[in-house]
Amino acid sequence: MSEEEESVKVAVRVRPFNSREKERNSTLIVEMKGPTTILNDPSGENEPKRFTFDYSYWSHDSFKAEASGYLAAAKPHYADQNMVFKDVGLGVLANAWEGYNCSLFAYGQTGAGKSWSIVGYGPNKGIVPLFCDKLFVQIDEKKAGGEAAAFEVEFSMLEIYNEQVRDLLNPASKRKGGLKVRQHPKLGFYADGLKTVAVNSYQDIENRMEEGTKNRTVAATQMNATSSRAHTIVGIKFTQKYQNAAGQETAKSSVINLVDLAGSERAESTGATGDRLKEGAAINQSLSSLGNVIAALVDKANGKKVRIPYRDSTLTKLLKNALGGNSKTIMIAAISPADINYDETLSTLRYADRAKQIKTKVAVNEDPTEKLIRELQEENEKLKKLLESGGIPEKLDDDDDDDEEEDAKPVSKEERERIRKELEEEMQARILASEQEMEEMKKTWEEKMQQSQSGPAVPDASAAKKEKETTPHLYNLNVDPQLTGMIVHLLKPGEHLVGSSNEESGETPCILLKGLNIHHHHAALLVEGDKVFLDRCEASPDAKIIVNGEPLTEKEELEHNDRIMFGANHLYIFAHPKQAGGQKKPAMTYEEAQAEMNQNSGFVVGKGSLDDLILNDDLIEVRPAIEQANTMSEEMDKKVKFELVIIPAKILGMVGSKKEVMVKMRNVELGLEYLWTKAKFMNRKYLMDEMYESFSDGEDINWPDERDPFTEPPDHEEMIGGLHVYLESIAYKIEAKEQLDLTNIKGIEVGKLNVELWPCTQTGKVLRDEDAFVDDPETDLKGQPLAFKVKILNARGLPDRFTDIYCKFRVYTMEPFQTQAIKKAINPDFKFEQLVTFNAIDKLELDYLLNGSIFVQLYGKQVPKKREGKKLNTKQIMKKEGIQKGKDIGAENVPQHTVDEGKVGYQFQVLTLKKRLERLEKKMAQMNKVVDVAEKSSKMRVKTETIKTVLRAKNPDAVEKAIKTIPKDKGAGDNEGINGQPQSQESSACTLL
Repeated sequence: MSEEEESVKVAVRVRPFNSREKERNSTLIVEMKGPTTILNDPSGENEPKRFTFDYSYWSHDSFKAEASGYLAAAKPHYADQNMVFKDVGLGVLANAWEGYNCSLFAYGQTGAGKSWSIVGYGPNKGIVPLFCDKLFVQIDEKKAGGEAAAFEVEFSMLEIYNEQVRDLLNPASKRKGGLKVRQHPKLGFYADGLKTVAVNSYQDIENRMEEGTKNRTVAATQMNATSSRAHTIVGIKFTQKYQNAAGQETAKSSVINLVDLAGSERAESTGATGDRLKEGAAINQSLSSLGNVIAALVDKANGKKVRIPYRDSTLTKLLKNALGGNSKTIMIAAISPADINYDETLSTLRYADRAKQIKTKVAVNEDPTEKLIRELQEENEKLKKLLESGGIPEKLDDDDDDDEEEDAKPVSKEERERIRKELEEEMQARILASEQEMEEMKKTWEEKMQQSQSGPAVPDASAAKKEKETTPHLYNLNVDPQLTGMIVHLLKPGEHLVGSSNEESGETPCILLKGLNIHHHHAALLVEGDKVFLDRCEASPDAKIIVNGEPLTEKEELEHNDRIMFGANHLYIFAHPKQAGGQKKPAMTYEEAQAEMNQNSGFVVGKGSLDDLILNDDLIEVRPAIEQANTMSEEMDKKVKFELVIIPAKILGMVGSKKEVMVKMRNVELGLEYLWTKAKFMNRKYLMDEMYESFSDGEDINWPDERDPFTEPPDHEEMIGGLHVYLESIAYKIEAKEQLDLTNIKGIEVGKLNVELWPCTQTGKVLRDEDAFVDDPETDLKGQPLAFKVKILNARGLPDRFTDIYCKFRVYTMEPFQTQAIKKAINPDFKFEQLVTFNAIDKLELDYLLNGSIFVQLYGKQVPKKREGKKLNTKQIMKKEGIQKGKDIGAENVPQHTVDEGKVGYQFQVLTLKKRLERLEKKMAQMNKVVDVAEKSSKMRVKTETIKTVLRAKNPDAVEKAIKTIPKDKGAGDNEGINGQPQSQESSACTLL
């Protein structure tokens, strides 16, 4: 079997603006010229970035919608689905016929259009369905042409989520930790126990894909999984069997992996840095590892000797052949055209640029069946002898991930024993896999088809679609458009109970839902003629049912396109074909339905500005996640309540009027409160989902605090309050002494802070008004050195639940300054001062002094308080506090500011103006003295130099000295007039002034 080296082919595709980008008036930053993709920096600071690939597909504009809904090219440069399939898909198909393994994977941020290229929507079919359809068309053509060969097609579908492999064709076989990924010398890495089914037509594959996607949707809804964080791999094994020249039965086989990778967006660092649990342990591991593998393979292709870390993640194990083994591989990088996604698009293009440098070694998989069986038998005999003799090797001879350094490291006796047991298990699994593979080889195609059809009947996707056209039904809404509409409940005449299964009674409702906050008798749907009603069940008075954003309180008739939420995360649209008639009014999207619930929960956000749109997007993402987190907390009795808060950026020490969505985490048992950023909460939420899955499986969830996403460590510091100290007075070199209001995140006063600002020399000597005052900072400060002292004297009236209290602040771009920590006190004395120096004030620094501020934050560690009396669980504590289960997060959580945000700024402005006024009044008094002295001395004029000294001198002695020179100035003339004629008093005054 000869090998040939081949580079990974890379295609880049840019999609049209989506609704979010249009709302934000995004600008186009992508250009394509032939195979070259050009990315323009929206800030204009950097030169355009140019990348050349095998294909650059322009799918942004220049298309037209045909009557069928297919988007066809209106101009030649538009790349439609058929063009992409012709360039990419047909190449994969041709390689499959030749007996090469093939891999196609799509990479890009969530919403960039990966699924559009791989799967497609409606009539715009993607590469996978077009490939499968064309494969069977060509098989039929070969058979019709009298081809003697037999053709076998087998199909599998799996998902990798949180490092666990899920079989999407066999969800009932769910194992703890997912399917095990193992390695076999002949088969490579494989998912042990993955269901593979024989398929006889494209319709078979379409039905199986529909089944797999539905199972994926159900699992995602039940376990709150985010589909954009999951990788989906569709596997197709295509085998051609025929007699070779020697009369032997020969198999030419190709394994085709079609991979839709998870969203590649980088995790937000804001708020996640410093968090002991940042990034949910495994949620991003696969993509990070894939990047490391690609980087290592590029180094290897350039002649470097490097370790290829395939074993670092589940994804890279399963893609080992695709990336560095026996496979012809194509990557499609999907990118956004919008300026708001510049960083993510640049990251994707750089990733793709690296991938095109990878080389694989490909070979045709063509061998007599007897030879293949013999090789597997020999491998098994070898492994069995090793097991019988107890001679377990330290490493299996096919473990070829270039990991010599790791292998050379010394290991302990316990570690060696653990490795021995793992290898023994691996060898036994290999023996079993080889036996199963031999059995499969011996089976006839008819036996394989019979086996695939012996399980539960696979619903006919086309028949189900037809029934929906005439029958009222519910269909699911999902944040991933590809998963919307995958779960359908037909509503035929009669009563339909909605709820979870009851293991004790054995009762299973008509509409079975699983997951958060779903009761056995959750709701009832009644179909009476052409009318459909939704009602509560008496057995579950507190079951959460939301209709069009409002809680259901009584029996209600449903109308076409109504939105219904059952529990914490089952969101459906009610569709009634007869009510809809011929009209095709679009139903709400997932985002619109969530925005409706946000509005009815009291979070009303305008749509006028970009900041409002961003805030609305954050609310749509965070509010349902908070609801789910609270439900998980109650069910697992974690004694934690989460609340959504909207905080003006100014309260967080940021510039501008933007508002931030944040989450308050409250331990209801210990009385502790913590403020989490959106990023930190969402990262923790992935771990909460993982913990809840373990809880649902009956596992122990008494995790240590360092793993528990519902806890913060005892020494965690929390912001007590903050305030702005404005610097305008320093720009005029005026001291400021103020007692300022400390406010918490809701703008409520939590104490007072005594702060002083003192202008001084570079060495720290304090300057008094007379020596320091600046009349015009614009002219007097620019280019000059400046120094001042920040004094934080004390805080008064703080809450009594904090200890180790200290202040922290930053001046301009300098490193933060910090006071000493004071043990438990409500009136801590800091007695802190810090000298701040600027070498030569520039324009930006001057603007900062005139208009900016120092944001002082007060931090402390919370002292837990134990609840008195009977020990209550989380649900009981919530009810006692008046927080009813099923009630949405309300408007009461929107901050009510008891302290005027501008009050502190006004205080400093008034202080500065007062000091400037005092200075001007003093100068006016000095000028009046000049006039008086000149008049008494009968002087007609006063020297410019004298006026300048009086107006600008910092020292009063210098002013007095200048005034004393007026009577002695002989050049100033006298008041006897011109040519001996006396001047009038008016004339004299005007001359002097």
